[in-house]
Amino acid sequence: MSVSTAAIDPSVCAPLPVLGQDVTVPLVTGGEVTYAALDYAASAPALQRVWDDVAAYAPYYGSVHRGAGYLSQLSTDLFENSRSTVAEFLGCRVEDQVVFTRSTTDSLNLLAAAIPADCQVFVYETEHHASLLPWRDAQVTYLNAPRTPGQAVETLERALADRDPYGPALVCVTGASNVTGELWPVKELAAAAHAHGARIVLDAAQLAPHHPVDIAELDVDWVAFSGHKLYAPFGSGVLAGRADWLQAAEPYLAGGGASRKVARRADGGVDVDWHTTAARHEAGSPNVIGVYSIASACKALTEAGFESLVAREQELVGRVRAGLAEVPEVQVLSLFGDDAPRVGVISFVVRGWNSSHFAAALSAEYGIGVRDGLFCAHPLVRTLLGSDPQDPGECGAPEAEPGERSLNAIRVSFGAGTPDEHIDRFLRAVSELVREGAQWKYRTEDGRCVPDRGTAAQV
Repeated sequence: MSVSTAAIDPSVCAPLPVLGQDVTVPLVTGGEVTYAALDYAASAPALQRVWDDVAAYAPYYGSVHRGAGYLSQLSTDLFENSRSTVAEFLGCRVEDQVVFTRSTTDSLNLLAAAIPADCQVFVYETEHHASLLPWRDAQVTYLNAPRTPGQAVETLERALADRDPYGPALVCVTGASNVTGELWPVKELAAAAHAHGARIVLDAAQLAPHHPVDIAELDVDWVAFSGHKLYAPFGSGVLAGRADWLQAAEPYLAGGGASRKVARRADGGVDVDWHTTAARHEAGSPNVIGVYSIASACKALTEAGFESLVAREQELVGRVRAGLAEVPEVQVLSLFGDDAPRVGVISFVVRGWNSSHFAAALSAEYGIGVRDGLFCAHPLVRTLLGSDPQDPGECGAPEAEPGERSLNAIRVSFGAGTPDEHIDRFLRAVSELVREGAQWKYRTEDGRCVPDRGTAAQV
C-alpha cells in the first residue's frame, strides 16, 4: 500500500473543522493557550459536520426496527442507509455484510467468536492488543516482528505453509501501526493468505481515518475499525466483510433483534430462528446515533476529497519527522525504516528523559496533548526499544520517576483537523524542552507524571 500525493497541492486543503478547536487550557507556568490535540491515534476529535448532523437528527430520535410510528420508521431508514454509506466508503463487495459494533476491539472479538472451531489464527506480535488478544479459543501462532514489508510477507507465507493440520486459517494484520504509523503491505499479505487457503481480517483502526480503504481492491475478507478514530463520537464500530462465517456462527449476543422467531417447545424449552443478515450479531437496541455519526464521517471525508486530506497529512508527517530529526536526543521508532510510507502517527523517545515526564511537560507547559506509554501494543514497543519482554513498564503507568529512563515512548498523532500551528508549537516545545529542560518540577502520582503544584519552585 502506498501513499500518493501526486498532482495534489496540500496548501489548498484546509484542516477540517473539529470539536474543541477553540478550547483553551491553563498552563502551569501561567496563562492559557489553545489546546493542541495531538493524540488522534487514541481518539480523534469529532468533525463539526458529524456533530451538526447528529444534532439535526436528535429531535427525530426513535426506536429502530421495532416501531410503527413515523420517528421509528425514519430512524430505521437512517440506520440502514448508514449501513449502505459505510459499505460504499469501504468499497464492499455486493455479498459483504456491514455489522455495527462498539469498537474495533468489539469487532475483532465478534469475529473471534465466529471462526470455525478448528481455525488456526496467525497474528504478528506487532499488533494492537485489540487484534492480538481476542483469539483465546483458537490455536494461535504469533509471528515475530518483521523488519521490512517483504519480510512480513515471507514470514506469513512460511507460517501458513507449515501449518499442521491444514484446515481453516485466519490472518489478522493492521493496516497502519498505531505505534509507528507505518503502512503494512496489506494487499500482498492478502494474496499470500489466499494462496495458502487462509482468510485475512484487516485492523483498519489507524488506517481508515488517514487513508482510503477498499475491501475489494485490497482483497481482504474483513475490515474492522472504530468510530472514535474516524472523527465520530465514542461507542460505535464496524466489522465489514464476508458473511458465511458470521451466518454460520451463533449470535455474538443473544437477544431481541438477533432473533427472527422464538417459540416454546412441547418439552418446555425454546426454539430460536436467528437472522442470517447483519442483525444476527446486532442484538439489543442499536446505537443509532453512533452508527449515523460514522456514516456522517464517511461522507464528510469523501466530500472533502480524501486524497487531498491524505496529501496535506503527508506534508505534516514530513514536517514533524524533519523537525524531530534536528534534535539529536530524539529517536523515532520504526520497524521498516525512514523511507517507509506512514500515516500521521509517530512515536519517539528522548535521551535523558522519562517519557511520561516529557509528555507531562508538553501538556502542562505548552498545552499539547500527546500520549505516552506502550500504546496497548506492549510487545511491539518493547521490541522497538530493544528491551526484554519481561522488563517493567505498563501502558500509561510508567514506574520510572521524572528524569529516570522509562521503558515507554511518546506518541504524537494528527490528522484531518490538525492546524499548522499545533505542529509548529509541538516541534518548538520538543526543541526547547531538550535544550533548556522543563520549567517546572514534576512528581509521580498514581502512576502518572504530574506537575508538582505544591511548590512554586522552578527548575
